[in-house]
Amino acid sequence: MAAKKEIGVGLLGMGTVGRGVYRILTDNRAGIEEKVGVPIKIKKILVRDPAKDRGLALSEGLLTTNVNELLDDPEIDIIVEVLGGVDQALEYALSALGKGKSLVTANKDMIALHGKKLFAAADANSRDLFFEASVAGGIPIITPLKECLAANRITQLIGIINGTTNYMLSRMSKEGLGFQEALCEAQSLGYAEADPSSDVEGYDAARKLTILASIAFNTRLRLDQVFVEGITRVTAEDIAYAANLNYTVKLLAIARESSDGIEARVHPALLPKNHPLAAVNDVYNAIFVTGDAVGDVMFFGRGAGELPTASAVAADVMSAARNLVNNVPGMIGCTCFEEKRVKPMGLTVTKYYIRINVADRPGVLASIAFIFGKYQVSLASVIQHTSGECAELVLITHNVLEKNLQDALIEIKELPVVNEVSNVIRVEGE
Repeated sequence: MAAKKEIGVGLLGMGTVGRGVYRILTDNRAGIEEKVGVPIKIKKILVRDPAKDRGLALSEGLLTTNVNELLDDPEIDIIVEVLGGVDQALEYALSALGKGKSLVTANKDMIALHGKKLFAAADANSRDLFFEASVAGGIPIITPLKECLAANRITQLIGIINGTTNYMLSRMSKEGLGFQEALCEAQSLGYAEADPSSDVEGYDAARKLTILASIAFNTRLRLDQVFVEGITRVTAEDIAYAANLNYTVKLLAIARESSDGIEARVHPALLPKNHPLAAVNDVYNAIFVTGDAVGDVMFFGRGAGELPTASAVAADVMSAARNLVNNVPGMIGCTCFEEKRVKPMGLTVTKYYIRINVADRPGVLASIAFIFGKYQVSLASVIQHTSGECAELVLITHNVLEKNLQDALIEIKELPVVNEVSNVIRVEGE
């Protein structure tokens, strides 16, 4: 095969991330050429409206509304998908791989839902599939898991991988804001969408965890195997109680492997203030990884935004380009070569923070403690605050089986002296 003189790129999408990719590949073209060995040139960009002002000096004819101008162009070697969405993006991605083009994508939804199909297409055509930007924006984590930490048996992965919720919880912690106030502020700053459900209900983090855990444990994890709970029930009161107990509240994505299987879950958690992830605030992301050889390592940085995300995409383009120049595309394919059991959430063992509103009467705590004891739930600490005829109990348990805790709470809610189980938040990192 003749040596490549230039690598042609077709860009699907010119939104925030697409614009950033164009800027990086254009502004840094000289240094990129030195590192890759040949120039990388964007040949065509698929857009919905070519007349839209994008604030960039684009050459005439660069933009098109016809995807076939990218997919059928033999001079385009790499397709970069930054359209978002799933169905149309998947159609274009599979077509690109089928036509012998390498694929770079930032699409977490597409990878989480259809990674197996995409890897099969990449393997069948001996082409690369890179998706570093699909998780944690500009933070390198996919490549380290696939390559740098590949000799390790990864036992644990804990991450803050949604910037919107981390910003909201940070503001609730620092300023005492309620959930709705923090959400409105995040929306006004552009951190949260008009419909924030994907972020605040935990679905965005769950998709990212599906990708990370599949790579870390070499087994294909399905999105429906991840337990998901968002931050909508976290209140300013919970944040304040956590602080008094020397904890901070974070939305965590947790994956662990043990002899009885893999656990994968996304939910709010109380973290000790001395835990490395406790200091990760605002829109920053971080992933804490434990390997049997390397020990504990943490990856930290901006998890979203035009240039951080585009940085990861552009680096993937360079990797795909190098492989094409050296005629070795498709070297690192799917790493899900095992089939491991995923534990149901009920078999998870952890500690819990429980806030209960009760009648202020003698014997109330004893009746609650009796039911907990019945289900082998041991209490580590109890705080009681009285207000009028009611009292608020804040309990921290020792390690307990999730199923036992939930079964106990069902009975506790039926006690006539219990007005409400106000919140239950898991405690991690101890």
